[in-house]
Amino acid sequence: MPEIPSADWQYEVPVTGSKQLLPDAGYGKALTNQGYDFEVAVADLIDNSIDAEARNVVVHFLRDDNRVVSLLIVDDGRGMDDDGLDAAMTVGRRREYGDGALGLYGTGLKAGSLSNAASLSVISRTRRSRAAGRRLTASGIEDGFRCDTVDPDYAQNLIDRYDGVIQWQGTIIRWDQVRDFDTVAPGQIERFLSEAIGRLERHLGLHLHRFLARDDFNIDIVVEHVDLPDEELEHIGVEPLDPFGYKLPGRPGYPAELTAPVEGVGNVMLHAHVWPAKSKLPGYRDIGPLADRQGFYFYRNDRLVQAGGWNGHRAAEGHLGLARIAVDLPGTTNDVFSLDVKKKGVTATPAYARGIEKAVDAEGRTFRTYLEAAQSAYREGNSRTEIDRKPVIYPGKGLDPKIRRAVRQELPERGSEDPITFSWVALPEDRFFDIDRDDHVVLLNKQYREAFNAGRRGGLNDAPVAKTMLYLLLEDCFALGRWEKRRQDRLDYWNTIMLTAVLSQRERFFDGRETA
Repeated sequence: MPEIPSADWQYEVPVTGSKQLLPDAGYGKALTNQGYDFEVAVADLIDNSIDAEARNVVVHFLRDDNRVVSLLIVDDGRGMDDDGLDAAMTVGRRREYGDGALGLYGTGLKAGSLSNAASLSVISRTRRSRAAGRRLTASGIEDGFRCDTVDPDYAQNLIDRYDGVIQWQGTIIRWDQVRDFDTVAPGQIERFLSEAIGRLERHLGLHLHRFLARDDFNIDIVVEHVDLPDEELEHIGVEPLDPFGYKLPGRPGYPAELTAPVEGVGNVMLHAHVWPAKSKLPGYRDIGPLADRQGFYFYRNDRLVQAGGWNGHRAAEGHLGLARIAVDLPGTTNDVFSLDVKKKGVTATPAYARGIEKAVDAEGRTFRTYLEAAQSAYREGNSRTEIDRKPVIYPGKGLDPKIRRAVRQELPERGSEDPITFSWVALPEDRFFDIDRDDHVVLLNKQYREAFNAGRRGGLNDAPVAKTMLYLLLEDCFALGRWEKRRQDRLDYWNTIMLTAVLSQRERFFDGRETA
């Protein structure tokens, strides 16, 4: 048996030196196959915007008639100079993060972007530096980690293009050759954008809801046509989607504040909530399958990093569908909680499960008592009868996103049909509206548009009351098979009556008959 060189061989391996081994270019292929979902990667980029103290973020889809061309994420944060850009685009380099930062591993910008797009460009400007940019491509990384320098004139022009967001400083991240965009079949771009934006809006609204609830932070999602640069085809302000945003709890005395003694961390606070049964609020219904959304909601520096799940403590079950527990992770590094690199989940050691079993609140209620309360609320709620509402085709572009959310909140969806959209077009003078059943469009006579906007230029989501009323009247016209004379007659007399109302409104605004 060979002689052991150290008396401590049972505990450590002795070394005699070291050398630096640079990553092989093949590592680039692994970097571009991290499996980041589209909305998860975008959220990771917005984390960087928040760390840069941005107040406004715009997620900008750029499209033409046949495809989505590129995605740009624009913020008004601190920005980066040339050295900062080089550091941000260096593969494998991890910067120092402050205690309250959302960034953690330093890989999200590169891995999240190149998992979704073949090309990542970052254009930025600080208050003291000119506009500059860098570009990483999947092929460039495989070719010795090559990073391209963006033409400074282009960088400045792109910054100027977004002067409504970037005043003195800010950053633009651009994705080109996005894999999801390139798979859209001809004629399906509207449906794709509607679904992709819906998923993105829900994900951002949920995981960043604490930030969006503040007065000083906004995220907007915008769609623009390359040939119509001054006209937005879609504009959605992302609203907070609070998974604890009910008005009244499902059980008196809750939420409860339980203290769990967790070995290796200390006391961990469990904010144990019981949702009201059969709630139709977006924070309950709109965040994914209910079975997946019971359990723990972990936050790191106010950013939601896990939305539901029991972390091995127990299996999901229907009777616990109203149980949600908010947990703010300890700010210090520890061996109990570890965060998934994509910020989609938390791994907890058995020490956490043992601590939960010992959790108790000031009134002596235990974690088990809480689970029993949530189960009782579920059983009692399910014993109540509820009227089934008829499924509808959901509204889409042209109707304010808040109204769309209200429809989704109140009514079930009919299949996966294209949404009903609204468009101001030229129509005969004796028609206020018409419908295009094939393309699911409510057509509005644009010569009456000013009457709904007090003489001002209308926007994409203008005339919300009139459009909502028309949606409620006309929705069932888009799902019928054979078109009956009786239904056409109904549309005709609706049109006559509504046109009379529109003309009356126009006279009040433009003939001096409006009274205070």
